[in-house]
Order: sequence, then C-alpha cells, then structure tokens
Amino acid sequence: MTFDPNDNLEVVVVRPVTNEVVETEMVGETDELKRETKALIDAIKNRAQTEAQSAGTLTRETYLSAVRQAREAIERDKLIERDRIERSWATVQQEAESNWHLLMKEIGEFGDRVQAAGKAAWDAFNAPVSGK
Repeated sequence: MTFDPNDNLEVVVVRPVTNEVVETEMVGETDELKRETKALIDAIKNRAQTEAQSAGTLTRETYLSAVRQAREAIERDKLIERDRIERSWATVQQEAESNWHLLMKEIGEFGDRVQAAGKAAWDAFNAPVSGK
C-alpha cells in the first residue's frame, strides 16, 4: 500500500492472485466495479495481516481471528448500509406515491373546474337575452 501525495489518496497495490480471482469471478462487470473489488479484497488482506502482526507472532489462529474480525466488521458495515439504502428506498417510494396521489387529486379538481367553467360559459352563451 502506498500514499499518493498528489491525490491525497491511499493507493492499494493489488496482488496478482487477487487480480486473477476478480477477473475470473466477475466476468462482464464494469472495470470500476472490478477495480474497487480488487482494492477491497487486498485492503482486507492488509488489515488482517496488520492486526495479526500487531497482536504478536503471526500464527494461524491469530491470522484467522484477525480475518474473522475484519470480515465481521465489513458485514456489519454492509448490513448497516443495506438497511440505510432500504429505508431510503422505502421513503422515496412513499413520497412518490404521496406525490402521485396529490397530482391525481389536483388533476381531478382541475378537470372539475374546467368542466364547471365550460358549463358556465355554455349557460351564459345560451341564456336568453333580456330587454329586447
């Protein structure tokens, strides 16, 4: 992992094995989606290794524990995001339905007013002329 001072971004170096797996498993996906997936996988690997190394010797159990913790953290984040997206979508749907009903009500009222205005104009046009 390197830091690019021009963009103020952390650049994740994608391992060849990650590249191969993503290219094989995500055939037909956009390059951006593949690139982000590769970066995510290697970031997870890096985080797990860093956590395992900071805990002491890199044993299989320590590594598995670190990987498990990283996965659980990502799954929690994913669930929170999914819940937020679902709530947002439900809100958008409710607002769209409400706006649709208001629009239909206003169109109906406008139609009634046009009809009443037309009837009033017709009645005025056909009214007997008084005084002659």
